[in-house]
Amino acid sequence: MMDAWWDGALPSDYQAWMWKRAPSFFDVVAYTGNGTSVRNITHNLGVEPEMIWFKVRTDVDNWQVYHKDVGADKASFLDNANAAQTWGFMNNTAPTSSVFTTTSGYINSASQNYIAYLFASLDGVSKVGSYTGNGSTQNIDCGFSSGARFVLLKKTSGTGHWLLFDSERGIVSGNDPFLELNRTTAEKTTFDIIDPYSNGFTLTNDTTYGFNASGETFIFYAIA
Repeated sequence: MMDAWWDGALPSDYQAWMWKRAPSFFDVVAYTGNGTSVRNITHNLGVEPEMIWFKVRTDVDNWQVYHKDVGADKASFLDNANAAQTWGFMNNTAPTSSVFTTTSGYINSASQNYIAYLFASLDGVSKVGSYTGNGSTQNIDCGFSSGARFVLLKKTSGTGHWLLFDSERGIVSGNDPFLELNRTTAEKTTFDIIDPYSNGFTLTNDTTYGFNASGETFIFYAIA
C-alpha cells in the first residue's frame, strides 16, 4: 500500500509515522549478510547518512543505531535505554554519500536478512543533530520556519529512554504527550520536556527525565 499501513479498522488511539524515500532526506536498504569482516553496502540517499537504524529480520537482536555525533565506533540501541556503547558494528567507518560499512557478527552475519533506514538533514525539512544540556532552558535551532512537528530525543552520555513527540498529539507550551520507543508503556502526558520554537524546539528545565541536564549529551532527530 502506498497511502496507508493498514486496510482494516483500528482503535482511534493508534499512532503511525511514515517516511517517504526522497534524496537527501530518507532512504531504505534491504540486504542479505555475507559474513565478510568488512563490507560496503550501496544506498541511494545521495548524501552522507547522518543517522542509520539497522535491524536483522531473520534473527533476534537489537535495533542498532548509528548517529554522526556519536560516531561509527559506537551504537545506541533503539529498543533499550542504555548509553551509547563502543560496538565496532560499522568498523569505525563513517558512511559516505554512496555506501555505508558493515561488519560480520553485528550487521553482516552470513545469510541473515537486514533492513537499514537512513536519515539526513535537509534544509528546512529535517535535522539530525545533538546538544549538550545546560540545566535550564535552551532553544534547539533546526533551521525551520514554523517549528518542529516531530522530535525524537535520546541521551547518549548515560541511560535515557528514546522520547518521541509530535504535533499531532501536541507540542505546546506545557505538558506534551510523548512515547518511549524502547518501552511498551502507554504514552506519558504529565511532563513538560519540550516547548514550541519557530526554528525548531525548546528544551525546558524538566528534572524528572533530565533531557536538558547540565553537561549531559543528547542526540535528536526533528522534522518540520
